[in-house]
Formats: sequence, structure tokens, C-alpha cells
Amino acid sequence: MAGEKPDYRFSLANERTFLAWIRTALALLAGGLACAQFLPPLPIAHLREIIAVALLLLGGVVALRAVDHWARTEKAMRLGTDLPRSRFPAVLALIVAAGAILLVLAVLIKALAS
Repeated sequence: MAGEKPDYRFSLANERTFLAWIRTALALLAGGLACAQFLPPLPIAHLREIIAVALLLLGGVVALRAVDHWARTEKAMRLGTDLPRSRFPAVLALIVAAGAILLVLAVLIKALAS
């Protein structure tokens, strides 16, 4: 890579952050597979499959975003420039919150239909 070697502590911190994002991606993938295999049918047609696919896709996006952010941060450290800003954690949090709200609505619909 171009530039100077950064302090190894900063490179290791960048790597730990990358690995934390990879763990998040793996958790989303595991959640998607669990939904597809173990979630009972929900009152809205194909909702179980939609949830599973959404979690699987989100896990893939998180993994790709982790690699991109790790590489951009490493490059910035080597070149002595400002670290890249990322809105992705906030976007991910909003997506997860929206998913939670949709699931609460599905549970309430099922409870009211019973």
C-alpha cells in the first residue's frame, strides 16, 4: 500500500473494528437462515421468506461495507489524511429499527386475528 506504515496499534484497532462488523454480518446471515428454517408461517403471506431474504441481503451488504471501510481507513492512516466518515452505522440502525417495527406490526396483526 502507498504511504507510510501507521502505528501498529491503530492498524490493529482498525482490524478489530473490521472483525466486529464481520461478526455483525455473520449474525445477520445466521438470523436469516434461522428465519427461513425455524420461523413458523406468519399471518402475512411470504413474510417469513421476506424477513429471511432481507436479513441475508443485509448480512452481505454489511460484510462488503466492512471490507470497504477497513481499506479506506487503512489507506487514510498510511497517507496521513483524515479518517473516512461513515454514515453506515446510522443507516444500519435505522434499517434494523424499521424491521423491528414491521415485526411488531406483524405480531399485533396475528394477535388481533386470533
